[in-house]
Amino acid sequence: MDTTLLLLIIGIFTGFFIQTIIGFAGALISLPFLLFVMPLPDAIAYITIFYAISSPIYIYREWKQIDKVLLKKLIISSIIGVVVGGVVLLYSQPSILKKALGVFIILFVINKVRSKKEFKFSSKFEYLFGFLGGFFSGVFSTGGPLYVIAVKNTVIDLKTFRATMFGVLGLVTLIRLPVLVFGGVLQFGQLYYSLIVLPFFILALVLGKKVYLKLNETLLTKVILALLMVSGILLLIKD
Repeated sequence: MDTTLLLLIIGIFTGFFIQTIIGFAGALISLPFLLFVMPLPDAIAYITIFYAISSPIYIYREWKQIDKVLLKKLIISSIIGVVVGGVVLLYSQPSILKKALGVFIILFVINKVRSKKEFKFSSKFEYLFGFLGGFFSGVFSTGGPLYVIAVKNTVIDLKTFRATMFGVLGLVTLIRLPVLVFGGVLQFGQLYYSLIVLPFFILALVLGKKVYLKLNETLLTKVILALLMVSGILLLIKD
């Protein structure tokens, strides 16, 4: 087995195992593994392929738990963000934006951990976070943390949080697909490796669901904040 395929399997399995447990972080976990052996556009293409496969499954399973009103707000603005982000991905190398996102996420986590009083921003900002989430999804496939911040601002119940994250990221993936196809990022050649990785991906979904059912809400909250911090650091230090 060549190194590219091995790291693709490890990255996709690990990313979607975590994604199934907490509702996000599939791209954030997978991306560092994939970037060791392929350029950013190819890494985003593979992640998008597996998001496209998993999203209908996630949404079907969790549809009743999704906050439909919040989902609608985030998707409306995400459409614009994804298109703008896709254009930026195709025509520039905006690494400074990735570092800025990393700093923002780190500061958000520190504030959540240190603040005794729960801060809530106005519902009007949900459209802004939807746009920014779509933009960073289009550029780096890492808009998840921004959606986490927006959803956690409105949703208290962790089951609803997890389900709404599945809904947002799933629909954003569908929006991104034509942008990536039109830009030549998604190509038929990537399907060969994807078919080889598919059994490991399915195993990740099955095992992730089993682990999720055994975790309590307090632990899940800590895991979410820890992964946000890790993602912020990775975005900050990774070129």
